Amino acid sequence: MNLIDRTIAYFSPQAAVRRIAARKMLQILAAGYSEGGASTKKKSMRGWTAAAGSPKDDIDLNLNTLRARSRDLFMNTPLGAAALKTPKTNVIGPGLRLKARIDAEYLGLTEEQADAWERQVEREFALWAESKYCDALRISDFYDLQGIAFLGCLMNGDAFVLFKRNQPTAWMPYTLRLHLIEADRVSTPWANVLLGSIEGVNPENGNQIISGVEIDDKGMVVAYWICNSYPITTGLDAAKRKEWVRVEAYGSETGRPNVLHLMDAERAEQRRGVPYLAPVIESLKQLTRYTEAELMAAVIAGMFTVFIKSQGPSSDMPLGSMIPDDQKIAADDQTVYELGVGAINVLNPGEDIEVADPKRPNSSFDAFVNALCRHIGAALEIPQELLQKSFQSSYSASRAALLEAWKMFRTRRSWIAKDFCQPVYEEWLAEAVAIGRIRAPGFFSDPAIRRAWSSAEWNGPAPGQVDPLKEVQAAGERIKLGLSTRERETIEITGGDFDRNIKQLARETTQMQQAGIIETGGEPLE
Repeated sequence: MNLIDRTIAYFSPQAAVRRIAARKMLQILAAGYSEGGASTKKKSMRGWTAAAGSPKDDIDLNLNTLRARSRDLFMNTPLGAAALKTPKTNVIGPGLRLKARIDAEYLGLTEEQADAWERQVEREFALWAESKYCDALRISDFYDLQGIAFLGCLMNGDAFVLFKRNQPTAWMPYTLRLHLIEADRVSTPWANVLLGSIEGVNPENGNQIISGVEIDDKGMVVAYWICNSYPITTGLDAAKRKEWVRVEAYGSETGRPNVLHLMDAERAEQRRGVPYLAPVIESLKQLTRYTEAELMAAVIAGMFTVFIKSQGPSSDMPLGSMIPDDQKIAADDQTVYELGVGAINVLNPGEDIEVADPKRPNSSFDAFVNALCRHIGAALEIPQELLQKSFQSSYSASRAALLEAWKMFRTRRSWIAKDFCQPVYEEWLAEAVAIGRIRAPGFFSDPAIRRAWSSAEWNGPAPGQVDPLKEVQAAGERIKLGLSTRERETIEITGGDFDRNIKQLARETTQMQQAGIIETGGEPLE
């Protein structure tokens, strides 16, 4: 303290304390984050060394390891599989369905004309989308491809869709084919990703290639390099010579995409996507190890094995082991002792056993796992209840968890519809108009008119209801107040089609009237 502070402290200690506190606060403010998150003086922060790298350094150089570990978690861990399947089931489900929504006012159509055109397009699109001929490999239909592409994005970070063409046939008039490419195959030619090499140069134009994505001197994506095999292959593929094909991102004449790069970018100038599980890979692996250890301990604790001590040769004992020789792990190794359910083992003279009590099952196992699941779910934007498929809370808590999860599901559904479904639909519609199966005047002459004809919605599975009665009553109130429509509520509550519901209800009402179940006015007979 200076002289003034000491003088004030002598007459008013409280005022002196406030002066010192204010001076300290000013010092902290002047120092910015150097006294907080950027501190290098605090003991808690000294060992924290973090480097702020570019997206290429932070992401691309680590993608090979991230993909491999993400796939391993999906294939071999229950919680890892649940973390990827839960978004796929809720975002895509059986597939996002087309609902054509043309701009009738801009196109000069009446509502009746617009409805008729939309129904025709939806029927025609179903001819292509519900057939396996839409798949270049002829394995899946369009709705199955949605799920495969979305799951690939979550598991690997991104996925690619090639627009290919095939000859039309009598049963399939459209030539458009979709070819899904997994993330591994898009790579820099002759760069060894296993050794950390991800960059290259196109010798023809000098463009830089980063992880298979070619960019020009302005940083714009101009092409993708696709390998004919995976980095690690076995069997006949291992002997195949690796070759890369350069596919331009957009057609030079039409401007339409040749490749769809499905990636949920998180940073500017990011070229490749990050696996969905990347932030929780370590937590999931450690939790899996802990769970397996607890399971094995419980299995061992549940085995009842009898050991017989003998002073004579063990061969004289009349009882044998209850573990058959063909089920033993090391039947010929005399140094290995095996436990079995209800097994009887004979010890050699002079041998003894000492069993450590594992005290299993562990009473704190469930609480610990639930705490970690909350930690993992927060990073994945999936509530613990939904991640574990365990709803043990109140109605309000369960509904709040579902609402929070559906914020993420709707965001990802909007993304996959915008980046995958809509571009595919627009490419299909362009061919349908070109070959004359769909009439759309001005489609190729004006981009604004083409957009008006191409407008659509993509509807998927509904969130479901915790209390169906309350949900339906709330929907009715929203419709009465003009906050929603019957069509929107039908989509949100059941995922159905309001127009089809009306037609089906009309048919059912007519049948019930003819059968005498209800009167002509629609009221049930007493």
